[in-house]
Parts: sequence; C-alpha cells; structure tokens
Amino acid sequence: MRRLEELFNRYKDPYSDMILAEGVSVLCSDLQVEPQDIVTLVLSWHMNAATACEFSKEEFFGGLQALGIDSIGKLQEKLAFMRSELKDEQKFYEIYNFAFGWAKEKGQKSFALDTAIGMWQLLFAEREWPLVNHWCDFLQDRHNKTISKDTWAQLLEFARTVNPLLSNYDAEGAWPYLIDEFVEYLYDKSVVDK
Repeated sequence: MRRLEELFNRYKDPYSDMILAEGVSVLCSDLQVEPQDIVTLVLSWHMNAATACEFSKEEFFGGLQALGIDSIGKLQEKLAFMRSELKDEQKFYEIYNFAFGWAKEKGQKSFALDTAIGMWQLLFAEREWPLVNHWCDFLQDRHNKTISKDTWAQLLEFARTVNPLLSNYDAEGAWPYLIDEFVEYLYDKSVVDK
C-alpha cells in the first residue's frame, strides 16, 4: 500500500488529491507511451476512471491493485497484456462502451463530433473496421453535430455484424437513422455496390 501511495504522490496534482492531465502526462512519459496511445484508455478502463486525463486516488489504487501492480516497472510489464485485451471481443466491447463516458465532456450527454471521430479512429485502428474513415468523412460532410450514446453503441454493433460490403445489411433493421444515412452515403459515393 505504501508503494502505491508513493506512486500516486509522484503524479498527483499539488493542489488536489487527484492525478490531473499534467500527472497523467508524466505517468505516460515514465511508461514510455504517448498520452493518446490506446493503452492509456485501457488503463483508465481498468481504473474505472470517470474522466479522461484524471485519476482519483480510489481509481488509481483500485485499478493498480486489481492488476497486481505496485511499481512503474510492473505497470510497464502489463502494457502488452493491456493491448492484448483489445483483441478479446468482450473486453473490446466493454472498453468501447466505457470510452463514451470517459472521453465526453463533464456534464454532457453526448460526444462532440471531433472527440467521437478521434475515439473511433483510435478504437477501430485496433479492430480494423474498413469503413471507419468513410464513417468519419460522412459525419463531417453530412452530420456535423454531437454523437449520442445510442449512436455510439449502435455503430459498434453495425461494425460487428454488417460486413464491409453491406451484403448482409437489412434496411428494415432497427438501425438509427444516422447509420441508415451512412449506408446511403456509401452507395452514393460508390464505396459499395447496391
């Protein structure tokens, strides 16, 4: 417990009992990863962090204890394991859904479009969904609004169940309007054939 306390104190903000953006940056530097590396999201998921770039003492202690970590060296050794968790279908689903609450602005019910796009590009770089860039282009061209939690969740379901050629896409299915519009966009742009 003392080692966790020392670790926490190394990164915590001098004016609050939390690790804030500057402390997270130092932590990432100590781990030799960029703050925008997806492993930071996975670590935050393990800590059940409420907000990006912040760890409360409880989140920090709870997450590291659950992982069996009490030093930077042990945390560095766990990074490969954390990356591998993204390959597990169920864990990816949990991390993806966690990311919505974690990355949105405090007090907001939806994602700013640029935040959502950044998160999709980060997450789908791991899952290799071939339509992610088309989806992001579509949103910037046609939507340009915030992204609701429902759209966030439904897009993962769409990416998991509908093949990239859309041959198993059901226009009568219960997809949100935005996803139906995206499919039309793909047809209009001749990305896929009807």
